[in-house]
Amino acid sequence: MAPAAQEGGGGAGSTARKYDLLLRGGHVIDAKNHVSAIRDVAIAQGRIAAVSERLNPADALKTVDVTGLYVTPGLVDIHVHVYASTGEAQSYAGDNSVFPDGFTLRAGVTTVADAGSSGARNFEDFKKHIIDRSKTRVLAFLNIVGAGMRGPAFENKLDDMNPTVAADVAKAHPGLIIGIKTAHYAGPEWTPVEDAVKAGTLANIPVMVDFGTNYPKQRPLAQLVTEKLRPGDIYTHCYSGLRNELGADGKVNPGMWAGRKRGVIFDVGHGGGSFVWRIAVPATEQKFWPDSISTDLHIGSMNGGMKDMLNVMSKFLVLGLPLDEVIAKSTWNPAREIHHDELGNLSVGSIADVAVLRVLHGKFGYTDTYGARLDGASKLECEMTVKDGKVVYDLNGISRPEWKTLPKDYTLVGDARWDGLTPAARKEK
Repeated sequence: MAPAAQEGGGGAGSTARKYDLLLRGGHVIDAKNHVSAIRDVAIAQGRIAAVSERLNPADALKTVDVTGLYVTPGLVDIHVHVYASTGEAQSYAGDNSVFPDGFTLRAGVTTVADAGSSGARNFEDFKKHIIDRSKTRVLAFLNIVGAGMRGPAFENKLDDMNPTVAADVAKAHPGLIIGIKTAHYAGPEWTPVEDAVKAGTLANIPVMVDFGTNYPKQRPLAQLVTEKLRPGDIYTHCYSGLRNELGADGKVNPGMWAGRKRGVIFDVGHGGGSFVWRIAVPATEQKFWPDSISTDLHIGSMNGGMKDMLNVMSKFLVLGLPLDEVIAKSTWNPAREIHHDELGNLSVGSIADVAVLRVLHGKFGYTDTYGARLDGASKLECEMTVKDGKVVYDLNGISRPEWKTLPKDYTLVGDARWDGLTPAARKEK
């Protein structure tokens, strides 16, 4: 475990500190700035204030020693389902969704994009009940279906797919609605994809496609990614095995290589039924790695092979993807894919969302969505998460003072139990 946090002194003669929080001695991985080295990271007023080989602890109100740990931007998961609270059974706009804060911060995730749980008619409800009330930053892909992701009876209604209406709602929430989603369509028509792309074009945002039922003749995957989608659009569930991602010869579908060449994004979207070792292993052996790593978090996947973002990232670590690239595909890559370049990096002045991670070494088992296991020797664990400059998760209390250093009535001293500062340090602040 990393050493305990140190607080700055207070009292007469003390001067204001430059930094609110200093993370000292960790291995920083920041893909945007091409940093992978031991660095100190300072935070002030919710922003990254400095990243340097050595910063003075005396300049910080609180210093946390993160030696031996990895310091990365807050993780960005662009495929989740968090429109809980509607009360609808077996619906991703309902009981299949989870409240985000219980499943994100503890895994180092500070930003998520809900993948189409809401549509044009219920987005405002989603915003009111979930987005506006969550500590996690919740963005959204708007479903091309006006009713949202409420099951086959809704998701297969072509007359509820209105590109103009979807685009108008998206344009009314710039930066919050970051894309259009089409998913689970059971018919052979291209209409949902074409309408989603029309809406995305009108609103100038990307489209994410869960391709639905496989029709290899009427609706081949190769045609989707080489003709129907635009550069910057996202094909999720890229290791599902459900839509001919591998050919009968065991080779990656040539259309996927061609789609990548023209700029289509390939996202993991693990989920409860969309990641299998018999696809992922040969595909990655052929160097077809994902552009972004995401969970497809919902009540089924979190209790199955997916579990959480770090578990999915760990799978790619044991498949042979270097840690720096695993981090890039979980931070800077997805931030750019959803046009939020202010996220997923540790640039000075950027939002201070930070994940402090540990790489465990031992014997670990990873299951796919059918329950098949692959053994690995590495596993990622979240030690601490910082959101907007504040510690919001701390596995081993490394940001907190040791209890013997506090006064006998420390439970009654302001809100020290929440910010972890000694009374002297809080007085200075």
